[in-house]
Amino acid sequence: MTTTAKALPSAEDIALARESGRVLSTVLQTRADTQTIDFHDDKGTVRSVTLPTSALRLLLDVLTEIGQGNAVTIIPIHAELTTQEAADLLNVSRPFLVQLLEKGEIPFHKIGTHRRVRYQDVIAYKNRIDAERRKALDELAAQAQELGMGY
Repeated sequence: MTTTAKALPSAEDIALARESGRVLSTVLQTRADTQTIDFHDDKGTVRSVTLPTSALRLLLDVLTEIGQGNAVTIIPIHAELTTQEAADLLNVSRPFLVQLLEKGEIPFHKIGTHRRVRYQDVIAYKNRIDAERRKALDELAAQAQELGMGY
């Protein structure tokens, strides 16, 4: 299951997410495994829903991101992505991603003729590449310092 927001949140959504997040964060200062929330529909009917506290913590994370003006996508860790979804996640072209798959940089499997990539494998690759980039930048900065380049 993938839930995708198609557009950035409106100013009203941002303000509401910030306020809701503040209230929810006070509710989550508990050690209880579940929380019961009352929802009021437009007819005044109240429905109580019991939710795992872990789900409410995730909701707080979503509200925090929306409150900062960010669109949010929720993808289960065990999800399988198409090559286009994986390429979008890495911000690369689909043909470039396919090259990475064929070189063995990211594990994949095929369903018929279609390649599928696990979300956690894409994230592991992204984290590995990001760490390599940070290391290279740190080395360049150290060299610039040694050479007195004024950085």
